[in-house]
Amino acid sequence: MTKAGERKLQILQTIAGMLHDPKGEKITTALLAKKLDVSEAALYRHFASKAQMYEGLIEFIETGLFSVINKISAEEQSGLRQVEMIVTLLLGFAQKNRGLTRVLIGDALVNEDDRLQARINQLLDRIETTLKQAWRVAATGNELPGNDVPRAEAAPAAANLCLCYAIGRWQLFVKSGFARDPMAQWPQQWPMLLAGCLSQPG
Repeated sequence: MTKAGERKLQILQTIAGMLHDPKGEKITTALLAKKLDVSEAALYRHFASKAQMYEGLIEFIETGLFSVINKISAEEQSGLRQVEMIVTLLLGFAQKNRGLTRVLIGDALVNEDDRLQARINQLLDRIETTLKQAWRVAATGNELPGNDVPRAEAAPAAANLCLCYAIGRWQLFVKSGFARDPMAQWPQQWPMLLAGCLSQPG
């Protein structure tokens, strides 16, 4: 007999799998129940609503990302290396989790409960805050060369630029029907992104 926790995970994994197809049918509880070969009532024994199922997916994404991000922040001394590793993680996560990337960019949340997009926004804010902290580590550790580069006070702009880059790669990946690999050209683009973050107008 399937335990409650295992069944909940199975439901979330099934939704993520259904989201793999960008042209797939709209996910309904009826369709989900059919895929799992259970009744809709059985689904509602584990989740009060479809919105709660999506919240479970968002929690799964957040837990997965931050288990690694926290490790990077704790173990890596270089702030610049932290930034690079976090952005690499964001791109690699998308590459391996197509359906969840559709949740991250809100594509899978169209016509769903508004609180789900708010929850994604909170997650993105949390990632941006971590990037900001990494840029501050780089600034206070004298990793930013020259006299005209951003110091700690410019960390928010640099962090936002990095987050916008990752979100843009996620968008390209999903909107291309998963043809545009989010990791493609990253080794070449990281020095460009870094140079952009280190430059100052005027």
